[in-house]
Formats: sequence, C-alpha cells, structure tokens
Amino acid sequence: MKLTKSPQGQALLGWLMGVYLRLMLHTIRWRRIGLDAVEPALAADQGMIGLIWHGRIPISLGSAPQWWRKRTAIIISPSADGEITAKAMGLSGYHAIRGSSAKKGDSAKARAVVAAFRESLDWVAGGGALVISPDGPRGPNEVIAPGAVQIARRTGCPVFLMGAAVSPHILLRKSWDKAMLGLPFGRGVMIWVGPLYAPPDADDAGVQALVADWSAKLSAATREAETMVLGRALIPSPGDET
Repeated sequence: MKLTKSPQGQALLGWLMGVYLRLMLHTIRWRRIGLDAVEPALAADQGMIGLIWHGRIPISLGSAPQWWRKRTAIIISPSADGEITAKAMGLSGYHAIRGSSAKKGDSAKARAVVAAFRESLDWVAGGGALVISPDGPRGPNEVIAPGAVQIARRTGCPVFLMGAAVSPHILLRKSWDKAMLGLPFGRGVMIWVGPLYAPPDADDAGVQALVADWSAKLSAATREAETMVLGRALIPSPGDET
C-alpha cells in the first residue's frame, strides 16, 4: 500500500508537511504589503475570503499571522493528497473544509461539492475567514474556478488576493501548478490585493467576468512578488506566454 493511502502514512506525511510549512513561516524574512487595506476586515466581525494560487501553498503560511486573528478554514480536496494537506494545515490551526470541483457523472463527488459549498457559506456567514487555492486541485493553472466567486457573491464578504514568492526556492516547473518550494532563511514577499467584491446580482456572464478579472489580478500580484524578491517574474501569467 502506498504511504499516501494509509492512515498512518498520511499522518506522518501531514506532520512532515506541517513542520515544513511552519519552517517557511518562521525562518523566512517576510515582507507583507497591502496590510493597511486588510486591517479593517481582520478587525470586523464579518467573514472574509483569501485567494492564493495552488502552486504557492508551500509558502502560504507567510499570511498566517493575519489569518490567525480570525477563525480560518481552508478548502482542501477530499483526495488522499488533500488529507495530507488537511493534517498539515491543522497543525497551524486551520479548519479543513473538504471539497473541490467534481467530474461530470460523479454523483458522490457532486454531493460532496454541494456539502462543502454550504459549509463554506455558513463558515463565512458566521464571521470566519476562508482561504481558497482557487485553481486547485487539478487546474488549469492560475485560473480561478467559478465556485470561489460564487461564495463571494452569496456572502457579500470582502475578498483579498495574495501573491507570494520567496528566495531561495525550488520551482517545480513540470508540475501542473508550477509549485514553489521555499528554502529556510531566505526572503519572502506576500502582497495583499483588495478588498474585492462580487455583486450579489451577478449572472453567469458577470461571474465569468470576475473570474477573468480576479485571475489576472492574482497572477499580477504573484508576478510582482516574484519581481520584488527575485528581480524578475519567473512564470509568464496565463495569456502572456511567448
């Protein structure tokens, strides 16, 4: 049996990943930009949403000092790999909501998606913060799934985009999400963009327009973080490849 499939293996890998995530938080010298705009939402009783690309999950705890000020949940795939991530994030105080997009014809996963969507709405409506990697777990890379926008539309809460990069790092260019693995004792930048809002009356066309707009803004913030810490953007944003 694969290590990722057994409960014992998942517990071990989740613990190791959790230790790595905390190492990235505490050993990297983080520069956080845009916090003045985030402060009112953190101090308010209202819920809020944060979006960060799936490929930056390994360095995502650079935003933890802010999220720790609220009850914070993160949407994680119900897959075996998602179980490892859920255990890792749990070590840093994040509540896991298990759900992701479902393939057509998979009724069991479709029901799980609906349940996760409802739990997310209730969590945010109750004043909690919700962090989403909106292009996960399967991609396409750096394209926000409509579900994230729908949660924002239904709750009316502020949305913040988080662009992150660190140096030194290892970039997994062959992975679908171009994951960035940080190395200890380096420098990091976390850029917060927002607040953004989804109009409650947005129709399908309006949601798709927000998907395109927020995807472009989140990619731009990520490229800006790369440029600030590395001197150049590492990955062309979708649509900018030459």
